[in-house]
Amino acid sequence: MSYYQHPLDVTGLPSWKALEEHRLAMQNFNMREAFQADPARFEELSVSCCGLFLDYSKNLITPETRALLVNLAREAGVEQAAHAMFNGERVNASENRPALHTALRRPMGDNLIVDGENLMREVHGALAQMTDIVGRIHNHLWRGYNDKPITDVVNIGIGGSFLGPQLVSEALLPFTQQCGVRCHYLANIDGSEFREVTANLNAETTLFIVSSKSFGTLETLKNAQAARTWYLARGGTEEKLYRHFIAVTSNKQAALDFGIREKNIFPMWDWVGGRYSLWSAIGLPIALAIGMHNFKDLLSGAYSMDQHFLHEPFETNMPVLLAMLGVWYHNFWGAQSYAFLPYDHYLRNFVKHLQQMDMESNGKSVRQDGTPVSCGTGPVIWGGVGCNGQHAYHQLLHQARR
Repeated sequence: MSYYQHPLDVTGLPSWKALEEHRLAMQNFNMREAFQADPARFEELSVSCCGLFLDYSKNLITPETRALLVNLAREAGVEQAAHAMFNGERVNASENRPALHTALRRPMGDNLIVDGENLMREVHGALAQMTDIVGRIHNHLWRGYNDKPITDVVNIGIGGSFLGPQLVSEALLPFTQQCGVRCHYLANIDGSEFREVTANLNAETTLFIVSSKSFGTLETLKNAQAARTWYLARGGTEEKLYRHFIAVTSNKQAALDFGIREKNIFPMWDWVGGRYSLWSAIGLPIALAIGMHNFKDLLSGAYSMDQHFLHEPFETNMPVLLAMLGVWYHNFWGAQSYAFLPYDHYLRNFVKHLQQMDMESNGKSVRQDGTPVSCGTGPVIWGGVGCNGQHAYHQLLHQARR
């Protein structure tokens, strides 16, 4: 029986017990001594794939620790669970749905049949729709109510409809297209943010993207209504409102009622969680900034990592190793929070997105069958730009008694 139909208590597994014993043996572990005793420690505890390099040799582990963590992953059924998710099984048991954000990254020609339908046709149909609109905007064929080309795009969304696209747009700023548009993000329901975002915009050349699965999220809908009022107050008309508003939603009728034309409504499927949705039409502002060809390269890179995760042995599998290190620290060393400190300016909002990815995913108190969990499910994620942190909270991290 699949794990999501009959969840298990991992703390009762032999591999968990073995890790508890190993943790006691690691009580006096010393990092400097570990490197001195094993000159090959760096080579042994590092891996590269898909243009990424992972050095995990500076963690409180030994090769034996890795072997025990990998055994836990196997005994807990991680491999079977991964394949079930990628194959479209209803791993979201509480909502009886698949979790198929990975399908958004699969190449043309792939087939993924769920309930008798090939979902890849829908995925690549949406990509074709994105390609068309991005091309029209970049080539100045999409024009506002006064027939002026679009120069600015405001993405209205919150949560996954905001954090992911904003992060990627900033991270890939060097790839911004000269023919592209300036992208702005609006999430906070506080009117101060709306006024700040629109202060230097021209209603004649501004396009709003309303990203909301239900088209009823309070913050997003209030900001969309404010944008509509702003547009009309500056000379825009109801008749030509369709030239200034695009929607990404699963509630097509609500978007139509708002005044958005059907051909300007992009799909958002119930089998894609919001926090994983930047690979879908939610990523439209990314594509408008960096160009559709670069957006497709982004999808291709994610697909490469998906394949690595599915097929690489756990001992050299980046996502599995990082996940199991999280289990190791949180449940066996008592680490209650993780600090992430990016030093690259373009990754300054990395932590915000990671907080949602990790804490919204793992913030659970019960298993899929409703029984209480018996171990820690995840830490508090926090942090910020590393060089700033060095002159703020690093003092406490390195020297304070806790």
